[in-house]
Amino acid sequence: MRFAMPMPGRRNMDWVGRAVPLASGAIPLLIAAYLFVLAVSVRAPLPGADAAQPAAVWQNEPISPVQDAIDLDPDRVAIGALLFSDKRLSGRGDLSCATCHDLTTNGAMAGPRRLKMDTPTIFNSALSFRLGWEGKDRTLEQQAYSTLTGSLIAQGVPIGIMVARLRDDPELDRRFRHSYGRAPDEASVIDALVTFQRSLVTPNSRFDRWLSGDSGALSAREQQGYALFKRLGCVSCHQGRNIGGNLLQRNGVFRPLAAPEPAVLRVPSLRNVAETAPYFHDGSAPTLEVAVRRMAKAQLNVQLSGREAADIAQFLQSLTGTYRGHPVRRAR
Repeated sequence: MRFAMPMPGRRNMDWVGRAVPLASGAIPLLIAAYLFVLAVSVRAPLPGADAAQPAAVWQNEPISPVQDAIDLDPDRVAIGALLFSDKRLSGRGDLSCATCHDLTTNGAMAGPRRLKMDTPTIFNSALSFRLGWEGKDRTLEQQAYSTLTGSLIAQGVPIGIMVARLRDDPELDRRFRHSYGRAPDEASVIDALVTFQRSLVTPNSRFDRWLSGDSGALSAREQQGYALFKRLGCVSCHQGRNIGGNLLQRNGVFRPLAAPEPAVLRVPSLRNVAETAPYFHDGSAPTLEVAVRRMAKAQLNVQLSGREAADIAQFLQSLTGTYRGHPVRRAR
């Protein structure tokens, strides 16, 4: 069994992404975490096992199913959906959130890249503990504000002027007054966008169904890939409901992974990963198997065989969920 600590060196990250000196007790924390990973690897059903799985299989796993968004105000979700595609919320009136986050495909970039880093999918972003590749934004509200006031969208135009344009739309003004009790303003616009973003979850992947007790949802090879994913230590960073997105990590631990900057990145979610090529913050890995092999070498100091990389990639194919009843699909 090959197993590697993902973050050697003078400093390390705990399970919620906080940098802690090794002298302060990070080693016992990591040992406990790895013992947990090993334990769930042992408890998980063996590939090809012909045994009925209980309805709560995920309780013994480091990954849990994603659920449909609930407790969201439908009127505010609907307003946010309109704003998501509204180009009036850009300085020159030529961009919207949907320009970079295509909800008809994979929630990421359908056209040429506009930023220096690859655009991550917006699907399931509400499940992440921080937002953006560098994790600079701690809440969806903070990210929405920084996006609307950033140079790409604002283009030098104050957010107040962009919001004021919405008040000239009688129907939109009516909807805001009905839902928020006032005309569109900065706070209500950001709230509507965030409420809509919280609805952008993609449940019902085959892996989620397997976790919930459907023993036939995964093939024997996909189960083998998942067992290897845990055994090697991939799951030490990619776990939880979002299969990632809940800690920060060094970019290239044992050897270079992609572009060296930023040196520390938020671990991305692996949900829908089969549909979001290219991979890494610089988009330098064209396929899933290339990304898997490079990750193993750079982050775990493991040289995967072609079969091992293919098995893990097969497992990752099972993480594709649905949005509005349709499977998330790759941008063409």
